[in-house]
Amino acid sequence: MQRDGKYIYCIIASNYDINLGPIGVGGRGDLVSTIGFDGLCMVVSDHPLSRFVVNPENMLAHQKVIEVVMKEFRSVIPIRFGTIAATPDEIRNLLNRRYSEFMELLRQFENKVELNVRGNWKNMGVIYKEIDKDHAELRKVRAEIEKLNDPDKRNLKISEAGNLVTKALVEKKAEETEKIIEAFRKSIFEFKLNKTSGDAMFMNTAFLVNSGREIEFDNIMADLGAKYQDRSDFIYTAPLPIFNFIDLKIFPEKWEL
Repeated sequence: MQRDGKYIYCIIASNYDINLGPIGVGGRGDLVSTIGFDGLCMVVSDHPLSRFVVNPENMLAHQKVIEVVMKEFRSVIPIRFGTIAATPDEIRNLLNRRYSEFMELLRQFENKVELNVRGNWKNMGVIYKEIDKDHAELRKVRAEIEKLNDPDKRNLKISEAGNLVTKALVEKKAEETEKIIEAFRKSIFEFKLNKTSGDAMFMNTAFLVNSGREIEFDNIMADLGAKYQDRSDFIYTAPLPIFNFIDLKIFPEKWEL
């Protein structure tokens, strides 16, 4: 018979126990509740110690639990996906030993939420034409390709042109991302640039903002949408746990008493 441990979602400050219902990771309908020490709590649910499945369903469930907690508490520190303690006593012991550290994190990120913005160019043909216009070296290489008859030399030049386009595209993404970020400068604490996927996505940025300033952020997004309506589409997700601004890892050996 497999033994259950305690799957951990996040850390909060609370002097009372909470019960969020049967929404735990794993699809078994495990109850999400808290285990605490002196007003510092970890939000947890039961989960088998010996078997943890990394899949989109469990990752989404992990995030959804934290989002539910965020509706009630002003400061929520997310724990990395997949963290499991063997017993409640392990959790209480860790909360005791790292009490000052966790409390300081809760203070630092009080009333903070994460807002994510992704931007995609609508017409890559326009973007590539702008790159050609702005890069004399690329135009020179393209002209040389037209004059070459030798297949090997031609292929080398084509490869060189491709590398120049790739580099120019990276630079163009950075330039346009900076323009969007600049619009938010006065409304944010921090931002983090995440990887983009494909040529058309030019930005994938997480913003750390004060909870309650979402309307201000909405208004800026609306202005940007109108300004770039012929050029770009924006996908705006908010509010989210602050995964991009804190990566709290608890390694197995750290549970040791």
